[in-house]
Amino acid sequence: MKAIVVADENWGIGKDGKLLAHLPGDLKYFKEKTKGKTLVMGRKTLESLPGCSPLPDRKNIILTSDDCFEKDGCVVCNGMDQFFDEIFFDDGQDVFVAGGESIYEQFLPYCEEIFVTRIMETFDADRYFINLDESEDFIKTWSSDICEDKGVKYRFEKYERK
Repeated sequence: MKAIVVADENWGIGKDGKLLAHLPGDLKYFKEKTKGKTLVMGRKTLESLPGCSPLPDRKNIILTSDDCFEKDGCVVCNGMDQFFDEIFFDDGQDVFVAGGESIYEQFLPYCEEIFVTRIMETFDADRYFINLDESEDFIKTWSSDICEDKGVKYRFEKYERK
């Protein structure tokens, strides 16, 4: 399993249910990495997407404690056991954890790789990702050159479980 996240220098990932910055280069990167794969995200993350719609060309699994939640184009799971039962039949397809904060926390122990778009500034965030640079479980194995969108500098990084 893998995770994919955008984080600022303090590992902030969101504020008021939204991303910290709109980065077209990151959106392209996210699409390239996850197209044709399985995504798992929380209900609030799904609802933050344009049109509150599942992402095309991917299997969208929504993890929620709301037993009544349904969404066309999504597989809804109400717990980790149900999620693992669902992906058992995916025949080895890559699974990407795509947020939010509590979903990352629940799935991090199962992730072998984490793809981070690291924004080279800090924002006023209310949601955070674990600081991978201080983690005893992960090591940075790759970092891209610096990119820039609308004056915001960032780089793509890959962390792997030790």
